[in-house]
Amino acid sequence: MVLAQLGGTITRAIQQMSNATIIDEKVLNDCLNEINRALLNADVQFQLVRNMQNNIKRIVNIDDLAAGHNKRRIIQQAIFNELCNMLDPGKPAFTPKKGKTSIIMFVGLQGSGKTTTCTKYAYYHQKKGWKPALVCADTFRAGAFDQLKQNATKAKIPFYGSYTESDPVKIAVEGVETFKKESCDLIIVDTSGRHKQEAALFEEMRQVSEATKPDLIVFVMDSSIGQAAFDQAQAFKQSVPVGAVIVTKMDGHAKGGGALSAVAATKSPVIFIGTGEHMDEFEVFDVKPFVSRLLGMGDWSGFMDKIHEVVPKDQQPELLQKLSEGNFTLRIMYEQFQNILKMGPIGQVFSMLPGFSSELMPKGQEKESQAKIKRYMTMMDSMTNEELDSSNPKIMNESRTMRIARGSGRHIREVMEMLEEYKRLAKIWSKMKGLKIPTRGDMNMRSRNMNAQHMSRVLPPQMLKQIGGMGGLQNLIKQMGSAKDMMGMFGGGES
Repeated sequence: MVLAQLGGTITRAIQQMSNATIIDEKVLNDCLNEINRALLNADVQFQLVRNMQNNIKRIVNIDDLAAGHNKRRIIQQAIFNELCNMLDPGKPAFTPKKGKTSIIMFVGLQGSGKTTTCTKYAYYHQKKGWKPALVCADTFRAGAFDQLKQNATKAKIPFYGSYTESDPVKIAVEGVETFKKESCDLIIVDTSGRHKQEAALFEEMRQVSEATKPDLIVFVMDSSIGQAAFDQAQAFKQSVPVGAVIVTKMDGHAKGGGALSAVAATKSPVIFIGTGEHMDEFEVFDVKPFVSRLLGMGDWSGFMDKIHEVVPKDQQPELLQKLSEGNFTLRIMYEQFQNILKMGPIGQVFSMLPGFSSELMPKGQEKESQAKIKRYMTMMDSMTNEELDSSNPKIMNESRTMRIARGSGRHIREVMEMLEEYKRLAKIWSKMKGLKIPTRGDMNMRSRNMNAQHMSRVLPPQMLKQIGGMGGLQNLIKQMGSAKDMMGMFGGGES
């Protein structure tokens, strides 16, 4: 996840406070000072940091809190709320609707990743059922149309542009009209960027905007500029009615927190963040889930959305049955590996789970984990149906292991390593035996307690502690039930 170092530092500060025997003024100040340092290192504006500290101290008055209050929980909630306030512009962005043509115009400085972001935005909506199209109205930068054409072709998205026409307004109008006739419901116009904010750029933006009449103008900004994002976002807003911001390159810079908070201060909603070069390294920015993941508290609804995307509906009841029986085969492991790879970057997915610190999955390690899963799947492709469907690891004798190694082109040691991983996961899976996923409307207190007991045996102690022990786990299960996420995942809710 982005801002892993910032999130890790804040989480450790809160953890140290939670571990203190008595929560007094000194413990609170030490915790807040550590958080302040982390935010300033992330280039968050000093005034915003000071306001946050003052607000928390006003909410959490140690002397006024009665003995019965859970001071740790009140402080944690105050920190969470203030971080949300810092990143929340207080106004929603325009949301396109399926079936109704929406024109989205992208603006920004050259080098901010605007053209790539246009394709990512189109690809994201294409996966959600929209019919997007791309128009290249960038006639200033050599190779802009080639780049958009290459990206669009790779993502199988229709595109429009010209090698000969030099008038960006004419290209934009023709492209929009072409795709309107083809019933595209999301037409994305990529405009020219410049090396700096100059009058010619703003004048061209105004002309394209007036000619195409976009429903939303998106400002694409590089996160590396940190708190200077405030001035840049303001300058663009004064020239064209910027309705939303996308912050790019959040994976490579420590100043991302400063950029996000500075944009929020301009009252411009951030709608997406770019977290890498690949098409799927593009996240919806929603303040509360983002802060929740930043603090290692997870984003359960986001995780369930990923599950819904990759687990076919007809497989959901079968997965539930296998889960409750506790029988784990190599075929089940193979299927779950497939689902994990479909979800996108592993670190991004795991950061949605409560208790998972984003620092535990650095960028390089994330790629290695993904490569290891693919190696394991290659080895399993060389197995027989009997081997894949057996829940008895003892059938994997030496001759079978050698055959699998030869068939997959891997070393015997790697096959043994894969089998050890299977045994480890099978041990966890067996502890899920008897877990009841009730049908909708049947999530009563007794079933929640039973499920919490089952899951507490499976979760690592560190994760259980981060969630808040058994009480926190019961609340999480209650949230899963009330949101109908768990039932939807396994086909127990309404179709």
